[in-house]
Amino acid sequence: MELDSKIENYILENLRQETRLLSEINRETHAKVLIPRMLSGQLQGRILSMISHLIKPQLILEIGTYTGYSALCLAEGLSNDGELHTIELNDELENFILKYFQQSEYKNKLHLHIGDALDIISTLPDNIDLVFIDADKRVYLDYYHLIIDKLKPGGLILADNVLWGGKVIETVQENDEYTRGILAFNNFIKKDKRVENVILPIRDGIMMLRKI
Repeated sequence: MELDSKIENYILENLRQETRLLSEINRETHAKVLIPRMLSGQLQGRILSMISHLIKPQLILEIGTYTGYSALCLAEGLSNDGELHTIELNDELENFILKYFQQSEYKNKLHLHIGDALDIISTLPDNIDLVFIDADKRVYLDYYHLIIDKLKPGGLILADNVLWGGKVIETVQENDEYTRGILAFNNFIKKDKRVENVILPIRDGIMMLRKI
């Protein structure tokens, strides 16, 4: 789901620029980490920051830290005594993430959990204000079932990659568990009366859900 490169450059030129720390994460991720396209990047990062600022969350949950870029963007809108819990499966990224978290002005508000989110979510506090899901596409719906009762009424869930490179409108290959996972999530959400949702065609698609 690529933007015309000239339009994308125009958008980026007219955004608030990355902080030094976010720029360093961006650079080092592209230089040293596999699949750097997984990084949220400047446009999506500013959207996450804007949404977080609008609701001033007390408690944020992120599923899928990767190298920490999106967590730091989300943390920008935290209330004064707020906190962010972020879960990353890949323990090889732990030192990378913590290096940047410890340089951040939000370092005392950030809690990194290494392990499987399906095991960790139930151990985290209730009354979550904002959730960002960007992890294993095969189990998005499993994440949702664990999250929904921990989310405050009026709370938001943002789910990344819900258009999955356009594969959601193509014939699904029998062994394509990732597309099937995204489709199962999308199809369930549109019928779930506990939430209302909209899909934003930004990058690979972000679904925004509000708990009623």
